[in-house]
Amino acid sequence: MREYSPDLTPPWKRAKAVPEVPADPDLVVEVAGTDFCGAVVSCEAGTVTLEDRFGKRRVFPLEPRGYLLDGAVVTLTRPSRAPAAPARTASGSLAVPGARARVARAGRIYVEGRHDAELVERVWGDDLRIEGVVVEYLEGIDDLPTIVADFAPAADARLGVLVDHLVPGSKESRIAAEVTSPHVLIVGHPYVDVWQAVKPSALGIAAWPVVPRGEDWKTGVCRALGWPPNTGAAWRHILSKVTSYRDLEPTLLGAVEHLIDHVTA
Repeated sequence: MREYSPDLTPPWKRAKAVPEVPADPDLVVEVAGTDFCGAVVSCEAGTVTLEDRFGKRRVFPLEPRGYLLDGAVVTLTRPSRAPAAPARTASGSLAVPGARARVARAGRIYVEGRHDAELVERVWGDDLRIEGVVVEYLEGIDDLPTIVADFAPAADARLGVLVDHLVPGSKESRIAAEVTSPHVLIVGHPYVDVWQAVKPSALGIAAWPVVPRGEDWKTGVCRALGWPPNTGAAWRHILSKVTSYRDLEPTLLGAVEHLIDHVTA
């Protein structure tokens, strides 16, 4: 049997018990013995991550009596149950569990090519199905004015068009200027091809290579990056690296979001 061993420490020298506080997200505490004050971002086994008002994050151990809450010493503990983060789609929208695809609207979004359509589907597919928006690709926009006239856009059948290389003075900008219907929105990005709308960091490269004028851009990219001269395989590799909106350039994100808003207005 274990012998009883009394605590002979004088009462005035014994450490007083302090409250235990769960390190719930957004709880603001100060780290004892430092001037760091921040909100709880996450809490894992043995550590807590705090973020100060400047956005700086630091990791600290969950030590007894290691924090101050409203000036009082406390011991942070792991939350009894971590709150589940809301599920989100690849575009960053809140996911709607169990939602069924809406019947397709009369309105449409047109994009130039198959790669554009696949990239939009990759990131915004869930959102488009919930909104009932169909995306179709045109294989180029040389005949855009005729295509728009055949579509016959109206207030209840809006049309949005995503155009590559839509910059002042380009052929694409001149064609887009020929479309004047108030029910059509034409937006674009500055890139020669939608490949460039994928951030280089998502592919593990420093930057998209500069392709000499007169050379097929996609072929030139494969050559410069040391990829096999198969643009179809190259695109499948690029698309596989896109997991969410974070992998795309802001110019494309804004353009597609604008088109969805226009068609669903």
